[in-house]
Amino acid sequence: MPDFDVVSLPETDHVAEGDTAPDFTRPLVDAEYWEDRSLDSVVDGPTLLVFHPMDGAFQATYLYNTVDEHGWADDLDVVGLSVSTPYAHKRLLGERADGVRIFSDPGAGVIEEYGLAHDIDGMTGITETRPAVFLLDGDRSVEYAWVASDHPEFPDAEAIDAAVDDLLD
Repeated sequence: MPDFDVVSLPETDHVAEGDTAPDFTRPLVDAEYWEDRSLDSVVDGPTLLVFHPMDGAFQATYLYNTVDEHGWADDLDVVGLSVSTPYAHKRLLGERADGVRIFSDPGAGVIEEYGLAHDIDGMTGITETRPAVFLLDGDRSVEYAWVASDHPEFPDAEAIDAAVDDLLD
C-alpha cells in the first residue's frame, strides 16, 4: 500500500454497539435505478451499513473491494452511504460492490446524525463521512461498530467476518 500522511481525526460521539441505528430516508441506488427508501424498510435481517468517503476516493474503492473479496453481500444485505450523488453511485456499482445498494446523502444530514461528519481540510462547506461500518440485526440494533479515528484508516475485515459469523449463527 502506498505511503500516506496519517491524520488523527477529532473524537466523535458516534453510533455505537448496543444503540439502535437511527432511521432515515434518502435515495437508495442499485445497479438499475434509485428511489427514496428508509433504512427501516431496507433492514429486514442482518445488514452491513458501510459509510464511505465520496465515490472515486481510494477509501471507497478499497472498502467495496473488501466487501467483494469477503463476499459479505452473499451472506447479508450490504448498504452503503456517502455524500456522492445517485449518478456517482451508479458508476461505482457498475465497477464493484456486486449486490450492494448505496444511499445518497449529499447534504450530509445522516452522516451528522450518526456522528461521522468530517470537514475536509481546505474546502469550505465540504463535509464527508469518516469511514465506518455498522453490523445491524433485523431490528436495527448495532451488533458491531467500527469508526475510523485516523485518515486514512480501514476496518479490520477479519473482525467484520467474525461479527458476521456471530450474528448469523
